[in-house]
Amino acid sequence: MDSPFPNAATGDPRIDPHALWPDYRPTRLLALPALARHLGIAQVWAKLESERPLGNFKSLGGSFAATRALALAMSRAPDRPPPRLVCASDGNHGLAVAVAAQRAGTTATVYLPGSVDAVRVARIAAAGAEIVRVDGRYDDAVAMAEAAAGDGAVLIADTSDDPDDPVVADVMSGYAVLVRELAAQLAQAQARPSHVFAQAGVGGLAAALVEGLQERMAGASRMLVVEPASAACVGHALRLGRLATVEGALATSASMLSCGRASAPALRILLRHRAGAIAVDEPRLSDAVAQWRKFGEGTTTTSGAAGLAGLLHVAAAPARRRRHGLDADSVAVLVISEAAPPSG
Repeated sequence: MDSPFPNAATGDPRIDPHALWPDYRPTRLLALPALARHLGIAQVWAKLESERPLGNFKSLGGSFAATRALALAMSRAPDRPPPRLVCASDGNHGLAVAVAAQRAGTTATVYLPGSVDAVRVARIAAAGAEIVRVDGRYDDAVAMAEAAAGDGAVLIADTSDDPDDPVVADVMSGYAVLVRELAAQLAQAQARPSHVFAQAGVGGLAAALVEGLQERMAGASRMLVVEPASAACVGHALRLGRLATVEGALATSASMLSCGRASAPALRILLRHRAGAIAVDEPRLSDAVAQWRKFGEGTTTTSGAAGLAGLLHVAAAPARRRRHGLDADSVAVLVISEAAPPSG
């Protein structure tokens, strides 16, 4: 397979998604007029990342960053075998890295917190990865993966305290593929979003969206980061204007968003664009999945529908509608970030 990074040796970050995924095609942007009427706004648009290879948007970021790291390593040492990859994950990033390693003829070690369910663990193991279960939170898995890198193992992180981390930048370059698709689809539909409700674990997807959609957004547009109330690390960092750790177990049904510390590269972008933040409780997260079944298409999870949970939360109360400028003329954009994992 051709490299998606033809100029890897020179650090050129251009991505050819067709080289990484031969059957690549943009995921659909779905208009939801019945949901818009239900919420009393003009339009709702949902980007169906549930249709992406591996069933989630991380197949862009994790796969691109892993493949680029391998391409760089092999361009520097063409006579050596590709290095082993290491990462931490709540599930989806680890699967993407494991698949990239398998395709390149190497292995991956994926550090997973104990909260990751058996179905997700099995999918990563089926891609040939070594699984290391961590007795702790996602952030503990991140620390262990960082410690395990080196000596022939390359860390493929999707979060970092370094705002200029090159691997995290590559992950976000992968996410930018979906944002370019989305911007083109919105332009074709002649839609100018007033609101983007973007779920966040460490903030990478939300940052890619706010960075890439600026030219498409309407005048006084709002980028709203949506998180579980028990794991609202990005909102915490936005309020403080700096990185900070959220303590506690981070227990939430939206397990892909169970993170206690934002990513510095993402936070820098979100602060620059003055993004807002919404924390939603567990009943609202569950209700978002039910509302997606009613108004949307396909399957998702509480993580995948968290952006919708944020929109439902704001739309449900007049005071919140006023605070966030949501009214009858509003055009809201969501990302359905994952399909429900296969059960068998």
